[in-house]
Amino acid sequence: MNIARTTRLSFRLMDENDAELLYELDNDPQVMKYLTRGKVSTMQTIKNTFIPRLNAFRNEQKGWGLWQVSVTDNNMFIGWVLVRPMGFFDKPDYSDLEIGWRFKRVSWGQGYASEAALSVALAVSQHPEVKTLSATALKDNLASISVMKKLGLKFIKEYLHQDEHGELPAVLYSCPKTELTSLKRN
Repeated sequence: MNIARTTRLSFRLMDENDAELLYELDNDPQVMKYLTRGKVSTMQTIKNTFIPRLNAFRNEQKGWGLWQVSVTDNNMFIGWVLVRPMGFFDKPDYSDLEIGWRFKRVSWGQGYASEAALSVALAVSQHPEVKTLSATALKDNLASISVMKKLGLKFIKEYLHQDEHGELPAVLYSCPKTELTSLKRN
């Protein structure tokens, strides 16, 4: 599967050869604030944990994985958009795709996350088995929640996200793919 370029962005499905880019992105405490409470990833974590997890759900034909996002004008890597079945590592729901994103601070506030997430979501939701798109974020991550709303996702519930440091309040947003695809591209 390929994701069509937008006016500003291009996309490529990432793989194990992208460890340096993943490390570069995860090496900013502000980028990681709502993911690991600001703890940056080591290259060992990228190679031994992150890449194997990516490889577990990556499916080129269905568009699952991490879609590298680059600025078209200068080919600068600015982040990625994640696509995988909801609950992939516990009880996967193949009709409900999870979409997520992580972007460098240099790209924040310019609409790149919304533009990229919408482009990827529209492409991967074309598979007939996909009925719904969903996203999660910590309740305090207002920027990600804003992107969810721009995609047409609606608030479903609050829940407690569990990590190695304890529990944090999180939110789930979701919508049928028909509501997502009715939105206009940037």
